[in-house]
Amino acid sequence: MNQQSLIEKTAAFAKETLSGESTGHDWWHVYRVWQNAKHIGKAENADMYVVELAALLHDIADHKFHNGDHEVGPRVAREWLEKLETETVIIERVIECMRSCSFSSGHVATTIEALVVQDADRLDALGAIGIARVFATGAKMGDRMLFDPEKPKETQPTSIGHFYEKLLLLKNRMNTATGRQMAEDRHLYLEQFLDEFYAEWEGIK
Repeated sequence: MNQQSLIEKTAAFAKETLSGESTGHDWWHVYRVWQNAKHIGKAENADMYVVELAALLHDIADHKFHNGDHEVGPRVAREWLEKLETETVIIERVIECMRSCSFSSGHVATTIEALVVQDADRLDALGAIGIARVFATGAKMGDRMLFDPEKPKETQPTSIGHFYEKLLLLKNRMNTATGRQMAEDRHLYLEQFLDEFYAEWEGIK
């Protein structure tokens, strides 16, 4: 099977598997990461075959909804790629990218392809889309409050707390020059949203 056909089949597999998922880790998240990864990867001279496959498979089974198992996604991806008789070296490179994607896994990206896919995924947690995903995930979790003004905003387990726990940290953790440039405006949008949120909360606006 040629590379383009395998990419197309993998996109169809991801779409079928993740359509209807309601936490912001759905097919359209994957689609956006795929588009981000293509833009960054081309600018950074990465191997686009590996980048595209990894972007399409990076959330095929999210650890947050599988008892924290960070290896469930790589296992599903490996089974899929082996089924399509993908070269072993490509599978291993894709798996390496996937392991590096998660913010909480602690796995350090070491290849340009992994750095690209990690940046592409992190970009989707910033800006207007990132804000929407925070609250979608909070609603799905059920027990996550919107905001608790009686607790330090930087440490509270709420949707607003997640901005400080993760989102506001991402701009300075981007790996590539292209990713850093794309993150600037999205990060600014997060800050503007929080300013507006607190002003409205206190009845200032």
